[in-house]
Amino acid sequence: MNKKKISVIGLGYIGLPTATLLASRGFKVDGVDINPLIIKNLNKKKCHIKEKGVDQLLALSLNSGNLSLKSIPQASDVFIIAVPTPITKGAKMPKPNIKMVIEAVRSIIELIEDYNLIIIESTVPMGTTNLIRELLEDKGINTEKIYIAHCPERVLPGNILDELIHNDRIIGGINKKSSQAAEDFYKIFVKGKIYQTEAKTAELCKLTENSFRDVNIAFANELSMICDKENINVYELINLTNKHPRVNILQPGPGVGGHCIAVDPWFIISQNPNLSKVMTASRQVNLEKTKWVFDKIISETDRCKSEKNIEPVIACFGLTFKPDVDDIRESPSIEILEKLSNKGFSLLVVEPNIKKYKNFKIIKQSEAIKRANILVFLVNHKEFKTIKNHKKLEEKLLLDFCDFLSF
Repeated sequence: MNKKKISVIGLGYIGLPTATLLASRGFKVDGVDINPLIIKNLNKKKCHIKEKGVDQLLALSLNSGNLSLKSIPQASDVFIIAVPTPITKGAKMPKPNIKMVIEAVRSIIELIEDYNLIIIESTVPMGTTNLIRELLEDKGINTEKIYIAHCPERVLPGNILDELIHNDRIIGGINKKSSQAAEDFYKIFVKGKIYQTEAKTAELCKLTENSFRDVNIAFANELSMICDKENINVYELINLTNKHPRVNILQPGPGVGGHCIAVDPWFIISQNPNLSKVMTASRQVNLEKTKWVFDKIISETDRCKSEKNIEPVIACFGLTFKPDVDDIRESPSIEILEKLSNKGFSLLVVEPNIKKYKNFKIIKQSEAIKRANILVFLVNHKEFKTIKNHKKLEEKLLLDFCDFLSF
C-alpha cells in the first residue's frame, strides 16, 4: 500500500501515539478529536497524556506538516477509530457502551469512498465490526467496495510507541479482502507478526487477553488476603512459588484498574452471563480486594486512636492504576482515597505523575512523611524507592499494598 491520507479519530492514549507515529513515518495524518481543548493544546505542542516519546513525535509531526489536528474528520484513504468504549454500570452488571464508536463511524459516512479502509482499534464487544458494516449498508454504502476490519490495540501504557511497532497484531476483517487490506497497511510500520482471522474472533481475542490477566490477578489478590490472615508475606510466597518452571503468579495490589483489565471482562460476561462464571468470580474478587484494603486502613486508624490516642493523618502514595504512568482510569487507589475522604480523615496525597486531582492537593513525598503518621502505599512508583532509606520511616505505621517494602 502506498502512503496515503490517514485520519485517526480519537486522540487519547492510543489515538495520539498512533497518529504521531504514522505522521513521523511520512504519512499525511489528520488527528481528530471532538474535545476542542485537546486540539488547542496539541497545536501548542502540549500533550495531555504522559507517554514516553509522544511529545517529541508530536512536535516533529507538527513541524513537518505531516500531522494536522481537527475537530471534524476530512476525506481520507484510511480511517482509524480509536475512541473510548467505557462500561455503563447497570443494576445487574456493567455493560459495554459503544456509543462513541458508532458516533465516530457516523461522522465519516459522508466521506467514505470506494476502497477506503476503516479500522476499528477501539475495544468492542463481539459483533461490533459487523454491526458497523450493517450501519454503513443502511446508509447506502456498498461494503463490497470498501474494507472494514477490527485490529485491537494491545499495548502497555508507559511503552506504547515501542509496542505499537514491535507487538504482534491480530486483524479480523468483515471478509478476506478487508483483512488483507488492513494487513498491508499495518505491515508498513509494524515489525511484529500479523495474524489474520475473522472479525468476531479478533474482537474476542482482545477481550480474552485482558480477562485472562484479570483472572490471574484475582488469584494473587485472593492469596494476599489469605496470607494476611495467616501472617505470611504474600510477595515472598509468590516469589518462591514462581520458582516452579510452570507457575507464574502475578502480583497482588489494591485491586485492578486501567481501561482494559478492569473493564474488558464485562464485555464477555454481559454477552454470556451464564457461561462466564470464573470471569465473574474474578471480577468480584478484584473489586472485593479494594474494599478489603479500605477496611484494613480503617482498622489501623482505629488502632491508632485506641492504643496510641493519636488522631491519624494518612498519607496515600500513588493514585494511578499502575506504576510510572499518569493514567488514573478505573484506579482502585482513587476509590480508596475518596472513601477515606468521605469518612472525614485528614489525608495527604503523593503522586509524582500528575499535578492535581479534584479536591486533593498533591504534595511532595518528603512533606507527606513529615506530616503523616500512617503511610499507605498503593502504587509502587519508581520515585518512591528513595523513601525506604528515609530516617523517619521507622517512626511511622506503614501499610504496604503494592510490594513497596519488598522482603
